[in-house]
Amino acid sequence: MTYKILVVDDSSFFRRRVTDILNKDPNLEVIDVAVNGKEAVEKAKLLKPDVITMDIEMPVLNGIEAVKQIMADSPTAIIMFSSLTHQGAKATLEALDAGALDFLPKKFNEIAQNNEDAGSVLRQRVSQLGRRRAFAVRRPLRSSITRPGRETVTAKESTSPAPVSAPVKPAKEMVATRRTRASGKEYKLLAIGTSTGGPVALQKILTRLPADFPVPIIMVQHMPAAFTQAFANRLNSLCKIEVKEASDGDVLKPGHAYLAPGGRQMLLDGKETNARLKIVDELAAKVAYKPSVDISFGSAAKVFQGNVLGVILTGMGSDGRDGSRMLKGKGATIWAQDEETSVVYGMPQVVTAAGISELSLPLDDFAESILKEIQHG
Repeated sequence: MTYKILVVDDSSFFRRRVTDILNKDPNLEVIDVAVNGKEAVEKAKLLKPDVITMDIEMPVLNGIEAVKQIMADSPTAIIMFSSLTHQGAKATLEALDAGALDFLPKKFNEIAQNNEDAGSVLRQRVSQLGRRRAFAVRRPLRSSITRPGRETVTAKESTSPAPVSAPVKPAKEMVATRRTRASGKEYKLLAIGTSTGGPVALQKILTRLPADFPVPIIMVQHMPAAFTQAFANRLNSLCKIEVKEASDGDVLKPGHAYLAPGGRQMLLDGKETNARLKIVDELAAKVAYKPSVDISFGSAAKVFQGNVLGVILTGMGSDGRDGSRMLKGKGATIWAQDEETSVVYGMPQVVTAAGISELSLPLDDFAESILKEIQHG
């Protein structure tokens, strides 16, 4: 199947470059381009592309506003191009909150070491999003949250994209999709790993957790170094729990969530009763993801043994499978997001297909299920 692409950018050079890269894949076809957000909104409605690549800074109508209008009028899979700066991170997070599904650095040398590898990454990401042919408009759900010493903020949450036609799953993937009551296990840590679609998924879960959440939370989101601080700050402003970008030496505390810094690895060190974080720049040249779910989950297995609830959310690839297996081997509980609510059913699928996950849940059910399992209150 060929996926139709609309390329949106005010730079004629960048439009040509993206078009040339995408058209190298016989399953991708750039059907048109747009030079600003207003034109993108009009052509999205008229041409009904499968995927839109969208710049953020454009004249007439910027990319964020264009995403909002497209998702309201003609929902489409959108991937943003962003600068790896603090302002670029904030704008990209706003675009994801508005309904965009993924993002890539606009400077291709920040994706990969050479143009061919960068082109391959772009084609792969667009193809993955193209496989999702039906989308639900994300409804903003407003809830005022007042935190001590802070202004009242409004948390916006979103429904997840609607499913496309799902393939028949092999028997080994058939896992429970509901849990009526808690297992009775004792937990000392909640560990979450995610990638594509993760920022919205994490926001949806964390904003529903109470300030007195009884265990610490570690989170690994595949994200550039320039983005993780801005993302942690955004979550912290929306959540009742405390959220921060993880720092070397952080002592894990209940009701606190620690986001692995981009471009580095987050390890757990010490004993279960006084565990702390260790942030390292490099572990091995073969580690593809920085941060890596496998590495963080694996170190959690050494420190917390089986007293961990591990969650694998939407994302591309297989990062998290080996780390989840290590946790499972120590007696930990592993859950995965279901296919229907995943933006990309890669990471959850591999832990499910390998028989590691005990429960497959839709995104909307995670917060309630986590609270029930950890026996809050």
